[in-house]
Amino acid sequence: MPGEKEYFLPMLQLSSKSVAIIVAHPDDEILWAGGSILSNPLWKCFIVCLCRKNDSDRAPRFLKSLEALRSEGIMGDLDDGPDQVPLDVRIVGRAILKLLPAKHYDLVVTHSFGGEYTRHVRHEEVGKAVIHLWETGKISASELWAFAYEDGKQSYFPKPIETGTLYFPLSQEVWLEKYRLITETYGFDTQSWEAQTTPHAEAFYKYTDPMKAKESIKVDDDSV
Repeated sequence: MPGEKEYFLPMLQLSSKSVAIIVAHPDDEILWAGGSILSNPLWKCFIVCLCRKNDSDRAPRFLKSLEALRSEGIMGDLDDGPDQVPLDVRIVGRAILKLLPAKHYDLVVTHSFGGEYTRHVRHEEVGKAVIHLWETGKISASELWAFAYEDGKQSYFPKPIETGTLYFPLSQEVWLEKYRLITETYGFDTQSWEAQTTPHAEAFYKYTDPMKAKESIKVDDDSV
C-alpha cells in the first residue's frame, strides 16, 4: 500500500491543527489514533463515528471518550448489523457529509481502505469513502492519514506497520491512558480482543495528494 517517502518520528510534534477523525465504530478513535490525539493537546479534533448512535451502551461511552480526549464529535447510525452487507461508497460518503462540519481541515484521519485487521467491511468502506470525498473536493483537507495496521491474516493481534509513512511509539503514560479508555471508559475486559490489541505505537499512511491516495485504493483493490 504505497504512500509518500517513509520516515520515522520518535515523538509527535505539538502544533495547533484543525483535525477531523472519521471512524466506523465507537472505540476505533482510541484503538487506532487515541495516543496521537492524547499526545497533541493543541489539536482541535472533531470525531465522527458512523455507527451505533442508538446503542444504549456504546453511545454514552463514546461521549465519555470525547470528554477524555478533549474533542468534539458526533455519532451516526450507519448499518452495522452482524451480516455486514457491503454498502456503496456513495451511501457511506453521504453519511459522512451529514455528520462532518463543512470547513477546511489541516488533517483528516481515518481508516485504511484495507482495514486494520482481517476483516471488517465497514472500516474498509469508510476509508475508501473518505478518500473519494477528498478527491472530489467534498472534504477539504491539507493532508490525510490512514491507519496503518495489520494482523498477519488473523495470526496475531493487529500491530502498527513500521514501514508506514508515519510511525509513532507512545510513551508509557500515554499508552496507559489509552488502555484505561479501552478498559474503563469503553468497559472492555482485560482479556478482550480490544484490550489485548491496544497498540503501544501508532502508524499511518500519509497523503498530501488525493489523487495518489485514490491510486493507492486501486493498487489495494487489485491485490485482493
